[in-house]
Amino acid sequence: MTSFDYPSSARRTIRLEAEAVSALDGRIGEGFSRACELIMECSGRVIVTGIGKSGHIGKKIAATLASTGTPAFFVHPAEASHGDLGMIAKNDLVLAISYSGSSKEVITLLPLLKRAGIKIISMTANPQSTLGEVAEVNLDISVEHEACPLDLAPTSSTTATLVMGDALAIALLEARGFTAEDFAFSHPGGALGRKLLLRLGDVMHTGSDIPHVSPDTPLLDALMVMSEKGFGMTTVMSNAHELLGIFTDGDLRRSIDRGIDVRSAKVGDLMNTTPKMLRDNTLAAEALAVMEEAKINVLLVHNEQKQLVGVVKINDLLRAGII
Repeated sequence: MTSFDYPSSARRTIRLEAEAVSALDGRIGEGFSRACELIMECSGRVIVTGIGKSGHIGKKIAATLASTGTPAFFVHPAEASHGDLGMIAKNDLVLAISYSGSSKEVITLLPLLKRAGIKIISMTANPQSTLGEVAEVNLDISVEHEACPLDLAPTSSTTATLVMGDALAIALLEARGFTAEDFAFSHPGGALGRKLLLRLGDVMHTGSDIPHVSPDTPLLDALMVMSEKGFGMTTVMSNAHELLGIFTDGDLRRSIDRGIDVRSAKVGDLMNTTPKMLRDNTLAAEALAVMEEAKINVLLVHNEQKQLVGVVKINDLLRAGII
């Protein structure tokens, strides 16, 4: 069996596709700005369409636009000719992708789109093509060579198209002032969404689940409350239900090291009067960082009025998928 130099082939592909992407930089100018302005002015959605490999890339571009603040979805041009054209409204904008600019399925839609007054942005390698001429603006995705040694299979060209789509989406993201929280609302089911959306108020234990004793409670009785609730600590509250402090497993160990008689001690004499507390609207991811830095496993949660409203264990945050 003849040995083949797979690494050299791979490096050639990477080099050619990198060159194709680098060439895009010189084409970002007034046309690109006009495309962005058309999308920003659009009161509807961006409808991305394309056939074959351009269609596959178009689906990804539509998904990226939608998740970064630009309402968008993909419509297959062949299906559009058989009813799906009804998915496109007059206040929408069409981003049509065809490397040649003459894909039959895409070209068939153009007269109907123009008649409806729908603006078109094209991505082609040929601005003088049918698609390029009809569009309000064309984004040049031409490449000198495909990575395919036969110069046939769409490789460098699809990479360039994808990068042009990303450039468009990110320029629009920045222009809109799109934030990390906005992004999270588009990704509520993912780990990123949980990190950016989940707050302590969503995961904390409340009400009767919160262990509490009075400062006059004998230490042994306080330990029974701690064991029953399973937080490794108890809050210490006044008769007026004001938080006075916290007593933890760590405080118990430190008290024993100091020779305190646990049979006669009162919990109020041993409690920590400055426990770590965070507001209930604090991001859970931020709380996790605070707990890790302070090397604590339990955090008290207060509301806007500084009242104790909950307790969070580090395991609660881990179960919520914060990391």
